Parts: sequence; C-alpha cells; structure tokens
Amino acid sequence: MVNPWLAMETGADPVERTRTVRRAHAAFLADGTVAPPVRQVVADSWRRSAEAHAAADGAAPIELDEATLSAYRDGHPLARAMPVFRELLGSFAQDGAHLLAVCDPQGRLLWVEGHRGVRRSAERMNFVVGARWDERHAGTNAPGTALAADHAVQIFATEHYNRQVQRWSCAAAPLHDPRTGRLLGAVDLTGGDHVASPHSLALVQATARAAQAHLASGVPELGVCLSALGRDEALLVMDGERLRLGRRHSEIMMLLARHPEGLTGDQLSVLLYGEREMRPVTLRAELSRLRQLVGALLHSRPYRLSRPVETDLDAVEEALAAGEVRSALNAYRGPLLPLSEAPGVQRLRGGLADAMRSALLGARDPGLLREWSRTSWGEDDLEIWEALVDALPERSPARSAPMATAHRLRAAYGLTSGDLGAVGAPAAARVATFAQPPRL
Repeated sequence: MVNPWLAMETGADPVERTRTVRRAHAAFLADGTVAPPVRQVVADSWRRSAEAHAAADGAAPIELDEATLSAYRDGHPLARAMPVFRELLGSFAQDGAHLLAVCDPQGRLLWVEGHRGVRRSAERMNFVVGARWDERHAGTNAPGTALAADHAVQIFATEHYNRQVQRWSCAAAPLHDPRTGRLLGAVDLTGGDHVASPHSLALVQATARAAQAHLASGVPELGVCLSALGRDEALLVMDGERLRLGRRHSEIMMLLARHPEGLTGDQLSVLLYGEREMRPVTLRAELSRLRQLVGALLHSRPYRLSRPVETDLDAVEEALAAGEVRSALNAYRGPLLPLSEAPGVQRLRGGLADAMRSALLGARDPGLLREWSRTSWGEDDLEIWEALVDALPERSPARSAPMATAHRLRAAYGLTSGDLGAVGAPAAARVATFAQPPRL
C-alpha cells in the first residue's frame, strides 16, 4: 500500500509531478475542485487553508519579536530537545543545503538553522524565527499540516497552498509531551525537491521519536492526563499510552476529572443529558463501555476516577490564577469539547472562555489580543477588537486594520459604539469545530 504521507514514490518524476499538481492547484483556487493526482492529505489541507482565508501569495506573518521570542523559547519544553535535533538533523541540514526548523503548537518558528545561503533565500518568504507557519496563516506546508493532522508528513513543491513557497519541499513530524501527550510543536526539514524522498520523512520521524524519548528521560511517573481543548474527541494519556475517546466518553471523563469526589448516577446524568428523560440503563451502558477502555481507572458507587487526572483545562486555569496570561493563552487550544451539548461541559466551556477573555481584556497587551483575534473562536469577538484598538498607540498605523474590523463587526451586530459591552460574550461563546487527527 502506498504511504499517503509520502510526497512521491521512489522513481517518480519530480518535474512531471510539479506540473500536474500546479494545474490542480490552479483549478482549486479557481473553482474549489480538487482531484487526483493530489493526495488526500493535501486536498484536505488546501480546503482548511481556503476556509481560513490563508493567502495564496505573500509571506507568513511574524508574530514574535526578538525580545519576546528569546524569553519564550528559553522556557519552552522543546528547548531541552534542541541538542537531539541538532545532532540528528543539524549536520544533515548544513551539508545538504537544507534548513532545520522547530515550531510551537501554534506554528510559530522558534528555531531555524542550517545552510546560510538557504536561510537567506527562505527569509524572502518569512521562513524565519518568530513567523507563524500554521495552515491558517501560511497555508499548506509540512510543519503546519503536521500540526493540523497530528502526523508526520511531506509536502512537495506545488502541493504548498501559497505560491511563494512552491519552489520548496519539506518534511515535518509533530512532537508530544511524553507525560501528558499534548502537542508541543513540530520538527521540520525544508529544502529542495530531494527533501521529498522517503528517506527524509523517515529521518524526521526518527528524530521526533528520539526527541520525545529524551524529554521522557528522568520522568519518574507519567500519570494520567486528559486533553480536550479544541478537540471534539478527547485524548487520554495513561502511563504513556495514548487513547482517543469517543464524544460521550470524552464528556464523561472530563466531568469525572472535575469531580474527584465522585458523582452519583443521577448527578452524572443531569450533567450529561440535562432535563431530558433518559433511562438509567443508557448511562450504565456508556460507563460499561468506557470501563472496557480505561479499566481500573473508572470506579463506581459513586462514579469516580481512581487516580488523579490532569487536564489541559486545569493547566489554563492554573496559569490564569497565577496571572500568567501568556502561558494561559499558549495552553488554550480552543473551546472545551466544542461540539458537546452536555450541560456540564457547556458550563465548563463557557466559564473558561469567559475567564480567558477577561484576562486578555485586563492585560491590554496588543500582542495577546491580536493572537486571540486571529483564532476561529476570537475572530468575531468585537470587544477584543475594540480593546486591541485601544491598546495600540493612537498614531500607530497598526490601528487601522483592527479599527476597520471593529467597525465591520459593530455594523454586523447592528450596534453603535455605545452598545459594545453587550457583544463580547456571545461572540466568544460561538461553537467551533476542529479537525481531528486521523490516528494516534
């Protein structure tokens, strides 16, 4: 079976491949249709890029200035893995006229190293530290698509969504915290057509595994962690083993994690189903199926978890409680189980979003406000846009774009400037859907 994550099979003609995919790319931009020979992973990425209004031309935005970048990456977990990246990919990048890049979960490049001439050439498309290369801002590319799909992937030449990047090829693999399973970022190898060889993807995957093993060294107990922010299906990591839960099981695990004292069947039923009439056997069946997956972690009478479970919701709340708004924003991957209609989950989701917005509005930091406004859950938040305008110097040319967006949103809501306070919460509470990784 052909590996769908590989850009080309051995022996394929890169010139012909470039030509045929370029025609397919032009057709997609013209009418939204996409057909073979475009790989499914690329077609899906093009659609996500188009839905996010990523530019088909132009350079990726730079979000982290030098001062912010230095402090941020020094404290980033992947800083500990840089010796591994440099040992396994650094000399390969330098000798082969490639670039080694490492980004955070938002796609912001934290390290870009390698051949000096290649670095200079890459600077013209802002493939530099501090630039944001997720699909939303840079379109289809290996690090951005590896983050979106949570899988190692190659992107060859004209498979890139942005035409400025189509002379490059790249291979990237996501990186996870070995204790919690949470996405830390991605490692990438960028260069010419030869990066599209099967050997390059295998090398990047092996480097990612070695880096994660290095991060795991010295960790005495992995514990149990649950990630549910920005995901319709939660990720449970128990003693290093990763398990993606179904939607109902995700809701149950999150609710039990938030109630370590346990819940009776009636209490759990109300949090899951609200006032709807549900037969007790329905909940018991769900819990029985969940116990088959998690074993002794789930106890009954009352329903509870036998071990402490750390959640990504906890991480955001702890950062907010400590006044660390930047850390909270970095940990906030999106609304909690965004498609869930369980009343207990809805309350948690709304409470966390309100707390995040309150912290951002209180901090009045233009960088933090701008970052929230660029997300799918913050792009229509008028109060955030107004706060961004107010936080920028009065004569700054940077005020014009957020001011125009604020005027557009105010008109869309049918509001005058005096009605501002009434619109923030509904916009922030808007439910968003997120692509789920195809496999663990």
